[in-house]
Amino acid sequence: MIKKNDILDGEVIDFGSNGEGIIKRDDLVIFIPFSMVGETVKYKILKTEKNIAYGKLIEVITPSPLRIDPICPVFGKCGGCDLQHVKYQKTLDIKRENVKICFDKIANICIEPKETVPSDNIFGYRNKLQLPVGSVDGNEIIGFYARNSHRIVPIDFCPINPSWAETIIAVFKEYFYENGIKAFDSGSRTGEIKEIAVKEIGSALIITVVSVKNTLKNADSLITKLKEHFSTFSLYLNQNTKDNNVIYGDKFILLYGEKDYVCEFDGIKYKSGVRSFSQVNDNVCKKLYETAVGFATENSPDIVFDAYSGAGLMTAMLAKKCDKAYGIEIIKEAVDCADEVAKMNDLSGKMVNICGKTEEVLPRIVSENKLNGKISVVLDPPRKGCEYEVLEAIIKSGAERIVYISCMPSTLSRDVGILTGTLVKGEAGLIKSDDKTGKYKVETVIPFDMFPQTRHVETLCVLTKI
Repeated sequence: MIKKNDILDGEVIDFGSNGEGIIKRDDLVIFIPFSMVGETVKYKILKTEKNIAYGKLIEVITPSPLRIDPICPVFGKCGGCDLQHVKYQKTLDIKRENVKICFDKIANICIEPKETVPSDNIFGYRNKLQLPVGSVDGNEIIGFYARNSHRIVPIDFCPINPSWAETIIAVFKEYFYENGIKAFDSGSRTGEIKEIAVKEIGSALIITVVSVKNTLKNADSLITKLKEHFSTFSLYLNQNTKDNNVIYGDKFILLYGEKDYVCEFDGIKYKSGVRSFSQVNDNVCKKLYETAVGFATENSPDIVFDAYSGAGLMTAMLAKKCDKAYGIEIIKEAVDCADEVAKMNDLSGKMVNICGKTEEVLPRIVSENKLNGKISVVLDPPRKGCEYEVLEAIIKSGAERIVYISCMPSTLSRDVGILTGTLVKGEAGLIKSDDKTGKYKVETVIPFDMFPQTRHVETLCVLTKI
């Protein structure tokens, strides 16, 4: 019987949903991160539970021809990347297969997703950087969290971030050292700095220092150092005194630079600031949004509803292609930004932004306006997916087409199962059904590699009314 700390060897027969290798032994499914299908590996059992176990790769005895040497010196220690040891084309296949398996196992739908749309840049693609700050033996460190922990792995550079990330790390290390600035320690409640966050917006950077204090010691010296390397940037201080996993507190203090910047995306002008959401990969985001808008407007709908519309970028893209686009967003600040987007792009008559819950707003608009024309709905919810009431509201709206964007294949599959009728409500929750009584069918599923070198995948699913 396999138990914790056993050292074993075996052949990897499959990939798991997180990109790890799978070995089957003694009726156990054993997950081994950083191993690959076809490899014989030596591994150590870290944990067992019921029919599954988790192991640590010790040695690759027989490597796969698809294995490559990672370029990051802390790959495997840092929790950021999962697949740097795999040839890029194979990572696209892994992600496509993961989407397919989720639809099969969760939604009870057998599909063949399209080939994963690649990223033009597989390194240096990220426009966002989040760096926790800590202390080891009295020295401040900057890095990323180790896998499944809050232990910080120190780094000097990160291959999936642009070269400016290396400069940011070096500048802040120097600034901390010269000014005696300490990382916040939640145990002793000493120190001040929690995190450094950076957003690249066009040619500008928005840099935020997260601290438990409402002032930043000798901020002028930090600004001077940043000026030596960057011509256009803003520096914010964010005060966050809470002990939780939320990065930002409510209070942002602008220390230097512009509050926000005017940008352009696929012909749409918009303002972006410290709180604005954006996808992490501009190249793939453009491919994804253009594809989504193309499907949503393919049959010349009269109205498109953009649920979870955020700051209104896609709503504006949709408004240019149909008679009217409604953006529905629950966060008031984002709706204000969307209204600004409508003005900047002369779309005030075609782009309507509403603050509220989709499950409440959508039925009301359909009812009040007695909409008889063609309707499409675009969904881009957070990782947890849509509330059941949102899906019910969409079904009742009579929308002819639904375009669903998701960064979580599992919740996407669940929601698509509800829309197609392969998942129905039972006494204990959702249950699988072979009686496809839903109002929609899956037309196409396309994975997009928004996050190269990681296990994550962005997926676009198009559904049409039956």
